[in-house]
Amino acid sequence: MAKQEKTAVRPFGMRDRIGYAMGDAGCNLSFALVSNYMYLFYTQCIGLSAENWAWIIIVSKIWDAINDVLIGALVDSKQIGKSKFKPWIRVGSFALVAMTIVIFAPVSNLADLGKIIWCLVAYCLWSVAYTMVNVPYGSLHSVITENPRERTSLSTFRSIGAGIGTVCVMILPTIVYNSDNQLSETRIFVVSIIFSLLAFVFLALTRSMVTERVTRPANNQKLNYFATFKSYFTNRPLVAITIATVAAVACFNSTMSANNLVFQFFFNNAGMTTFGTIAAYIPLVALMPFTGTLATKFGKKKFICTASLLATIAGLVLLLVPISANTTGMVIYIVGLMFVNIGNSVFQIIVWAIIADCIELSYRKKGVRDESSLYALYSFFRKLAQGIGQSVLALALSATGYIESAATQTAEAAEGIKNVYLIFLLVGSAIVFLSMTFIYNISLKDEQSFANHEPELIPDGDIASDGSISE
Repeated sequence: MAKQEKTAVRPFGMRDRIGYAMGDAGCNLSFALVSNYMYLFYTQCIGLSAENWAWIIIVSKIWDAINDVLIGALVDSKQIGKSKFKPWIRVGSFALVAMTIVIFAPVSNLADLGKIIWCLVAYCLWSVAYTMVNVPYGSLHSVITENPRERTSLSTFRSIGAGIGTVCVMILPTIVYNSDNQLSETRIFVVSIIFSLLAFVFLALTRSMVTERVTRPANNQKLNYFATFKSYFTNRPLVAITIATVAAVACFNSTMSANNLVFQFFFNNAGMTTFGTIAAYIPLVALMPFTGTLATKFGKKKFICTASLLATIAGLVLLLVPISANTTGMVIYIVGLMFVNIGNSVFQIIVWAIIADCIELSYRKKGVRDESSLYALYSFFRKLAQGIGQSVLALALSATGYIESAATQTAEAAEGIKNVYLIFLLVGSAIVFLSMTFIYNISLKDEQSFANHEPELIPDGDIASDGSISE
């Protein structure tokens, strides 16, 4: 009797949802800080040129993408604790604290070569640390519950957690910019220390609150990267969501620093960046309470396609409407961002539940549980998208006449910064819409079939005439 009580598993509930949200809050405190301010920090404070930044970020992201696959395979093949994923999060969280602080260390007194080396090495090591946390954290989604509705709720709460990290970043413009509208090297370093410690606490809460209910034993067979790639690229919906993700990450997530520049140089008010960021995330907050219901009723595909189409139309309108560099123009710009970010908000809320569906499809086709390897390969493309987005953005900004070290910019350069950012958002929304509309093929009926605890395996290529995977 005592043994049965010991092995009893706590039912899925709010504790798991909140605990899972805390994980992305921890990850995003570091990720959002790096995404929003690393480019600005190294070009405006440390003194790197946009050209040096462009090749550094590409090299580091290639390494970042490769280490995702390696660490994902390692997590699948090695269990280092009583559970499969949480011990890896614990190890990675210590490294993430250290490397986030190292990235924002005040090294402006180094020689130019020293700055380049510091930036490249620090970012590569940060990438390893982040991957050691994020890959097992992302894989954790599939072992907390197998119920599709509960998985969608986890995806929603993950977005809430990410929002916590984002909200913390929202308040930074009033802190890290000095009275001369310039980014402070010392202030951003102090912020990196505070954010890193908070991230560690949030990740610790995830480990203590979340329960791994679905057994995923370690795969002790010899790692077969070719089989993983084949499994990935023969999974049509996984390919579709990858294309959409690359667009969303490259054009939205990786260009957030450009929004800072719009307020800093086009509107000449860096402090107002906070309101622009808040406006961009209002759709995320507004949609969260209804996401589970809407996705269940209409299907994840239709929900994302509709939102992305609306965002594409809004982005085109915002790009074509004249925006002046005054208060009226700022209001038009901020309101426009709200509508453009509708599509990205829906995508960010649902994407993790879609990944879980795609991984479930892989299991149905192969009968093999390889969550970490597939998630890591997906993360591989996310990281490549980050590098591509940040590198192309840096070169595009340079083409507008933007000078990194200048306290002010010409009117033409400022206008160009705004237009570049809006073009990125428009292109990202359009690609998400096209990929999810014409390539993604998991239907609402398929999503409902994933509710079976032990689904029957389906053979490769068993696709219905309507393009869905159902028999």
